Amino acid sequence: MTGLVEIRWHGRAGQGVVTASELLAQTALGDGKYFQAFPEYGPERMGAPVKAYTRISDGPIYNYSGIEQPDVVVVLDPTLLGVVDVASGLDGDGILLVNTSMDPAGVRAKSGYNEGKVYTLDATRISLDTIGKNITNTPMLGALLRATPVVTRDSVMTTFQEKMGAKLKAKVVEANIEAFNRGYTEAKEG
Repeated sequence: MTGLVEIRWHGRAGQGVVTASELLAQTALGDGKYFQAFPEYGPERMGAPVKAYTRISDGPIYNYSGIEQPDVVVVLDPTLLGVVDVASGLDGDGILLVNTSMDPAGVRAKSGYNEGKVYTLDATRISLDTIGKNITNTPMLGALLRATPVVTRDSVMTTFQEKMGAKLKAKVVEANIEAFNRGYTEAKEG
């Protein structure tokens, strides 16, 4: 990775959008990168659409606004496709990554994004299989690193151990690592 990478996250309140954005930023710190991570939401109720933003750079970041022209968009909830213009601002070099059982062609048709790269991952199935709950942020982080190596996989593992290990039982941390690794290997590009 060189320069600045801007990532916009879409999901619903309670799905871990903000946590994923922050975990990625904390991992960037471990890789010696500059970063920003912040949410955009108000007093939303559980299930309301939310956004979060992550910037990762080799140098200092001086832009503090929301991300209007992202390099990558990560969608944790497929029901947002067609409801929210998730591809807004993505150009021909962009990456759209969606949690869905649809193939990339189906996502292109539903989102209207016909440029760049589209990755899909059934993160819901993976999270239910590994973690036992429909919290898709961890497998989506794995898919994100498959789509673009903004940080190293080893750094993600270290961050999981340090940050999640301080709050969660070892079994839960291991389940999240398994979900992350499956997200990395099972993401489909189209």
